[in-house]
Amino acid sequence: MKKKKVIVAMSGGVDSSVAAALLIERGFEVVGVSMRLWDYSASEEGGATEGSCCSLEDVYDARRVCNALSIPFYVMNMEEAFSREVVEYFVKSYASGETPNPCVKCNEVMKFDVLLKKAVELEADYLATGHYARIRRSDVSIRSAPYLKASGREEDGTYALLKGVDAGKDQSYFLFTMTQAQLGKTLFPVGELTKEEVRQRAKGFGLAIAEKKESQEICFIGDGDYAGFVFERTGGGKGD
Repeated sequence: MKKKKVIVAMSGGVDSSVAAALLIERGFEVVGVSMRLWDYSASEEGGATEGSCCSLEDVYDARRVCNALSIPFYVMNMEEAFSREVVEYFVKSYASGETPNPCVKCNEVMKFDVLLKKAVELEADYLATGHYARIRRSDVSIRSAPYLKASGREEDGTYALLKGVDAGKDQSYFLFTMTQAQLGKTLFPVGELTKEEVRQRAKGFGLAIAEKKESQEICFIGDGDYAGFVFERTGGGKGD
């Protein structure tokens, strides 16, 4: 039976890297994809500061992981969509006195809309990410569901978004906008693991990023100066 194809959103971090390795281990045809979301050449360093995500160095790390796993790797330029859908949303929300969460918007639009549509165009069966969350199909646990094997049959029925096993790393709250159709085309391979287990699996797979520091900052504001970023983008206007 033909292997099922999975596009893995590769951030260059340990979580998405292990997600790709686990899917290969389970017999899927895996393709790694990184999204180029922001032009870091405008900064003095040519990249984001330490602790942010999606920098040029992260793309290089993703490529090295895919080379180590012997899977294809592609970079998709999505800067225009990211600027329009995420950055403008961030600035307009702050200027309106709201408190935006750009990571929620990035997941909603960039990963599970734009990238998922690209995956479908590439005739992939699923999009996979390194999120600490789980999907339950019908009454079958994601861990034991037969569709997890590349030769298995996808279960019919509805989908439920569940918290990740590691309560300290759960990211299900980032994903509340996901629809039934999106959940049905998505895999979260590390959702059943703790962060420590993920790092151990990375070491077992021989991945150089096993101990890579986690990203915690907003990727397009490397210096953490949110106010300055909004001030510049709004032409110097101030609000409450």
